[in-house]
Amino acid sequence: MDNSQSVLLSEPVGRLMRKYSLPCIISLLVGALYNIVDQIFIANASYLGSYGNAANTVVFPLTVIALAIAVMIGDGCCAYVSLCLGRKDSDSASKSVGLSVALSVLSGLALCALYLIFSDSLLKLFGGTVNEETFKLSKEYFFWIALGVPFYMFGQAMNPVIRADGSPKFAMASILAGAAVNIILDPIFILVFKWGMTGAAVATVLGQIASAVLSGVYLLSFAKIKLQKEDFGFNAKIAAKTLSLGICSFLSQVSLVAAMAAINNMVKKYGAMDEIFGQPQFSQIPMAVVGIVMKVFQIVISIVIGMAAGCIPIVGYNIGAGRKDRVKRLFTLLLCCEAAVGAVALFIVELMPDKLIKIFGAAGESAYYSDFAVKAFRVYLCMIVLACLNKAAFIFLQAMGKAVASTALSMIREVVFGVGLALLLPRYFGLDGVLYSMPAADILTAAVSAAIIAATYREVGSDGLGITTGEPNP
Repeated sequence: MDNSQSVLLSEPVGRLMRKYSLPCIISLLVGALYNIVDQIFIANASYLGSYGNAANTVVFPLTVIALAIAVMIGDGCCAYVSLCLGRKDSDSASKSVGLSVALSVLSGLALCALYLIFSDSLLKLFGGTVNEETFKLSKEYFFWIALGVPFYMFGQAMNPVIRADGSPKFAMASILAGAAVNIILDPIFILVFKWGMTGAAVATVLGQIASAVLSGVYLLSFAKIKLQKEDFGFNAKIAAKTLSLGICSFLSQVSLVAAMAAINNMVKKYGAMDEIFGQPQFSQIPMAVVGIVMKVFQIVISIVIGMAAGCIPIVGYNIGAGRKDRVKRLFTLLLCCEAAVGAVALFIVELMPDKLIKIFGAAGESAYYSDFAVKAFRVYLCMIVLACLNKAAFIFLQAMGKAVASTALSMIREVVFGVGLALLLPRYFGLDGVLYSMPAADILTAAVSAAIIAATYREVGSDGLGITTGEPNP
C-alpha cells in the first residue's frame, strides 16, 4: 500500500474531510458561478434586466441535464475507483476511468446535437414563452450554451475522477481556471461590447473549454491509475458497476430538472392569473425572481454536495478495507457540518433578502420585483437546513455503495415531493403555492431521511455518536 492510499486508513477523518472536501466545494462553487455570474451581469445590464434574467432561468435546467449525465459518469467512476483501490484492484479501476472518458465525450456530442435540433421545443417546455422578449433572449443564449455542452460535460465528468486519483487540488484548479475566464470576459462582452446574451454565453463556453483542456492534460499523468489503450473500450460489467454508483447523482440532477420544469410552468401559469404579474410589462418578474432564488440555493447546495462528495473516496476506501468505524465517525462529522452550513444560509436568506436581490439588478426594476423577491427568499428557503441534511444523506449512501437506497431517497425528494407539490400547491395557493412547495418537500423528505440515517448508523456501528476505540477522534 503506497503512502497516498494508506493515509485514507490512518489519518484522522476530520483532517481527511478537510483535505478532500475543500477542493471539491470550491470546484462546485466555481461551477455554480458560471451561470450565476452570467445572471448577475445580465441583471445589471440595463438593456437586458429582468427579461435577460428570465431567459437565463429558462435555459438553466437544460444545462443541468448536461451536468446530470456528466456527474453520473464522473461520480460513479469516482466511487467505483475508490472501492477498487481499497480492494487493491487497480485493473478494474483503470478500466472504469477509460470507459468514463469515452462516455463523457460521446454523450457530450450527442446532447449538443439534440439541443441544436430541438432548441425551440425545449425552451417552450421550460417556460420560455412567458413573453416574446424572454423567448428571443432564451434562444440567443441557448444556441451558444449548446455548442459548449461537450466541453462542459467532459470537464465536469473528469473532475471527480481526478479527485479519486488523489489530486483534489488539480480538480479544483481546472474548474477555477474556467471560472476565471468567464468572470473576466462577462463584463467585457456584456457591459463593454454590449453583446447581450450572446456575450454571456460565449464567456461561459470559453471558460468551459479552459477547464476541459486542463482535465484532458491530467489524463496524460494519472498518479494511481495507469491507463492503457484497451481501457478506453466498452466493458459491460465495468459500465454497469460504474454507472450504477453514479445513477443517484444523475437522478438527483434530472429530477431537479423535472422540478424546475414544473416550477417554471406553474410560475408562468399562475403568474398570468396574478393581478400584478398578469400585466405584460411585469409577466417575466416571477420567473426571473424564482430563478435567482434557485441560484442562491445552488450556492449553498454546492457547499453541501462538495462536503459530501469529497468524502466519497474516503468512505469507499474504508468500506473496501473493512473500516466501518471510521465511516461512522465521518458520517457524524459530515451531518454536523452540513447542519451548520444550512443554519448560516438560513440566517442570511431570512434576515438579508433585500441585500441579496440588489446583487441581481433590483435597483433598475420596479418595486414589484423587489417585494416578490424578498418574499420568495424567505418562504422558498425557510427549510434550507433540512435540505442540506437530506442531500448529505443521499450522497453518503452513494459513497457506501448503496446505489438503490441513495437513488430511492433522491427520487422521493425531487420527483414525488418536488414535482408533486409544485404541481399541487399552486392549485390552492396560486403563485404562493410555488414558493410553499420547496419547504414542504424538505420537511416530508426529512422524515424519510431520519429513518435512513438511523439505519446507516446501525450498519456501521451501534454508537451513534461516532466514538470508537483504537483511534483518537479527529
